[in-house]
Amino acid sequence: MSSEPPPGSGQQPPEDDPFRKQPPPPGGSGSPYGDQPPYGGQPPPPPGGGGPYGGDPYGGGGYPTDPLAGMPPLADSGKRTLARILDMILVGVVVWLLTWGFGVTELDVDTDDVEYGKSLAQSAVAAVLYMAYDTAMTVRTGQTLGKKLLNMRVANLDNGATPSVQTSLIRAAVLWIPFAFCCACIWTAICGGWSYFDRPYKMGLHDKAAKTVVVSTGS
Repeated sequence: MSSEPPPGSGQQPPEDDPFRKQPPPPGGSGSPYGDQPPYGGQPPPPPGGGGPYGGDPYGGGGYPTDPLAGMPPLADSGKRTLARILDMILVGVVVWLLTWGFGVTELDVDTDDVEYGKSLAQSAVAAVLYMAYDTAMTVRTGQTLGKKLLNMRVANLDNGATPSVQTSLIRAAVLWIPFAFCCACIWTAICGGWSYFDRPYKMGLHDKAAKTVVVSTGS
């Protein structure tokens, strides 16, 4: 039976994904941290332990118990914040242009109903565009434009591969739906800012929902 995912799943076959985590070299652990425990001196899970979500994250395939082994270093949270700001500005300009083009920003009737409809329409356009942008870019290369400029990408925690459509959509929905409809920058600060305090994987709340991490791709 073929190990390739079904057509249309959005996930590249393992052998075709250049980012997928590889087995460690003979005689070494394959950890990008050498003999030092990653991030603040915290040791990896004990031998025989499972992954951060329970069970063996490698399906008994003989990988080390540290899910980060074989991956590039985790991306700096400050750079992640800057990349997110760049993406917000980029998509925000498109949202403004679309809503302006359709006259949404030109409504000037002094009633609560019209103002509410205007706000809801802008929020819906923003949610759709932000999610579509984030999902499409993440599925393609694991990188939004902001992440590409700052040399980082999104990866599955369990195998380092580029996230599937489903994983990318979950990640984008958790990040952008509250942003668009209720909490705006407050939610973005909480969701993304979680990575500043999360150990050992530096995961934002959207990463936790999708079981992804953000890693560096270069200097």
